[in-house]
Amino acid sequence: MRKITAGLFISADGVVGSPEQWHLPYFDDEVGAAVGAQVGVAETLLLGRTTYDVFAGAWPEREAAGGEDAGFAKALGDMRKVVVSHQDLDLTWRNSEVLKGDLVAGVTALKQEEGGTIGMSGSVSVVRQLLAAGLLDELHLFVHPVARGTGIRLFDELAGPIELKLLSCRAFAGGTVHMVYGPAAA
Repeated sequence: MRKITAGLFISADGVVGSPEQWHLPYFDDEVGAAVGAQVGVAETLLLGRTTYDVFAGAWPEREAAGGEDAGFAKALGDMRKVVVSHQDLDLTWRNSEVLKGDLVAGVTALKQEEGGTIGMSGSVSVVRQLLAAGLLDELHLFVHPVARGTGIRLFDELAGPIELKLLSCRAFAGGTVHMVYGPAAA
C-alpha cells in the first residue's frame, strides 16, 4: 500500500491558513530542504483545488524562468497531480487529473494502486479529512516562531480526537521546528 505524507506550514498558535502571508520570513535553506525531502520524493501529488490553483499559477512559470528552483518546479510538473474538488475543473498544469467521487473512497483506491509515495502540501481541508479517516501516514508540521492570533487552524473542525505519535522532531537555526507525526496505532 502506498504511503501518504502531508506537509503544512503552521504558526506556533496553530494557524495554517494563508501561509503565503506570514511564513516566508522563516523559509530558509533548511526548511526548503526539509520540504523538498517530503514533497520531492513523492511520485504523486495530492492537492485540494485551492492549493492546486496556487501551485499551477506559480510553478510552471518558475520552471520556464529557469531560476534556482526550476529543477524542483520541473519535478513538480512531471509528477502526477491528483486534484480533489467537487467542481468541474479545467486543469492546465501537465499531468493533472481530478479525483472523482467520494474523497475517502478515492484516496483509499489511490493508496492501493502500484507506485511510490503520495505527497501533499497545504490542502488543509483534505488533510483534515484524511486524518479523520485514518488515511494519512505522516503529517509534517513546519512550526514557525510566530503567533498569528487569528486564522484557520489545522484542528478546528475535527469531530473527535485523533491520536498521533511523534516520529521525528528537528529544530532549524531560523527557529522553525519540523515535527513529523504518524498515527498512534501504527
